[in-house]
Amino acid sequence: MQIQVVDLNGKSIETLTLDSAPWDRPVNLVLLAQAVRMYRSNQRAGTASTKTRGDVSGGGKKPWKQKHTGRARAGSIRSPLWRHGGVAFGPHPRRFGYDLPKAMKRKALLESLKGKLRDQEVVVVNELSAQQPKTKPFAGLARTFGVTGSSVIVVEEFREPLVKSLRNLAHFALRRASDLNAFDVLNAQKVLVTKQAFQSLQTRVGGNGPHA
Repeated sequence: MQIQVVDLNGKSIETLTLDSAPWDRPVNLVLLAQAVRMYRSNQRAGTASTKTRGDVSGGGKKPWKQKHTGRARAGSIRSPLWRHGGVAFGPHPRRFGYDLPKAMKRKALLESLKGKLRDQEVVVVNELSAQQPKTKPFAGLARTFGVTGSSVIVVEEFREPLVKSLRNLAHFALRRASDLNAFDVLNAQKVLVTKQAFQSLQTRVGGNGPHA
């Protein structure tokens, strides 16, 4: 598999040849579904809460005597059966998040990149650098590469001038190669990645990267 390396104007500079072993196999959709489910679950706040009959104030006195009233037995006006009573089986704060093994997350990242490459939605840019914070040199990225929706720019490391130059761009989120995950890739219309960052991603998904 080959992929073109372009400059900021979209002009091809060189061609990278990828090792066919990991990139030519079919995309594992089941693994991607598992990874997306995990990332979305980890984003849930889990703060929904209700009060049980023990949490609602009042209700300490028995409304009426147990027998000989002709009415149903009642022990508290805060019973879930009563108006203003507690909630039966309502939600309580909980943690929805969970984790997958590092090998699965690394493989999911490979599968997501593989799918984007086959859909021609990965753009390898020769270099993104800035000596001082200026958005103007990068303002044409969306137009040049046909970006109209949420996308991601992947760099090797965060340097302050570059981060300040890119953070105001519409449609783009900024990620480091070591932090990129399958959900970021799948959620992006296009993935713009520097040549250096793409090489780091290749090492990472090959199993030799420092992070999963």
